[in-house]
Amino acid sequence: MVAYTPSAMKAELHERGWRMTPQRETILNTFQNVAKGEHLSAEELCELLKEEGAPISLSTIYRNLKLMSRMGILRELELAEGQKRYEINQPSPHHHHHLICVRCNKTIEFKNDSVLKAGAKMADKSGYHLLDCQLLIHAVCPACQRSIMPV
Repeated sequence: MVAYTPSAMKAELHERGWRMTPQRETILNTFQNVAKGEHLSAEELCELLKEEGAPISLSTIYRNLKLMSRMGILRELELAEGQKRYEINQPSPHHHHHLICVRCNKTIEFKNDSVLKAGAKMADKSGYHLLDCQLLIHAVCPACQRSIMPV
C-alpha cells in the first residue's frame, strides 16, 4: 500500500488510460484533510464539497468513490448503519481496523499488525497485489449493553 498524492494518483490513472480530473483531485484532497477517524458517506462528501464551494454531482462522487476504492486509494467501509462510508487508505504504520457497535454505531479504530501481515502473506502467496486489508468487528458497546440489560 502506498500513500497517495495527487501526482501518484495521476500517474496510476494515466497508466490505466484515465485522466486526473479536477473532481478526482478535489475528492482526494478532501479525504486527505478530514479529521482522523472520520468516515464519510457519498452524501456527506457531496454536502461538504457544496459548503466548500466545489459542487460535484452525487453521481460523479459515486463513480469516483468506486474507482478510488478499486484502486486502493480509499477504503470502502460497511459500518453498522448499513451505509457505505469511505476513508483514505493509510499505509503502515497508520493502517487500522474498526470495532463497531451495532446499536449506536459508535466506532473505535484500532491497530493490529498481525491482521495486515496475514492478509499480505495470503495475497503474496496467491500472487495478488494487496490493496487493503481490513477487519470489521460488529459488537455491542458497554453503554448499549447496560441499556438493554439493566443491572
